[in-house]
Amino acid sequence: MRQICVLTISLLSLTLIGCSTYHLSTQSLLDQFANTKPEIKRNIIFAFPIIFPGTVTGNDLKQITCLDKNGKETVIQVTNHTGVRITKQDGSRKTFYFDTLLIKDSTINGKKSHFIALDITPINLNDIKKIELQR
Repeated sequence: MRQICVLTISLLSLTLIGCSTYHLSTQSLLDQFANTKPEIKRNIIFAFPIIFPGTVTGNDLKQITCLDKNGKETVIQVTNHTGVRITKQDGSRKTFYFDTLLIKDSTINGKKSHFIALDITPINLNDIKKIELQR
């Protein structure tokens, strides 16, 4: 009986807690990144008895303004769990961590991991069709 209760509560929690998706135009992204600076981010995962330290360079944004699914402007907090999915004009997609996103010379760079250097293939700003944020 106890196992059924735990299973029911777990499944209910998973259905209530979901991932929210927000949209952002390329111009809005550029405007909000106008005054950002690169920042070194340090992450540590404790999985007893092993410790996984990680260092990654990313942006210093703490919040970003975007649109929710109804088109309403929303400000969301940027954490190390905030993801970004960029759809290019050719239909291909790149997904990575938003806090690692850097814009330099009309190109977006980012990382797929906070612990090892898994860079994405740089994306030209003119190739972007859609930008989605997930938290």
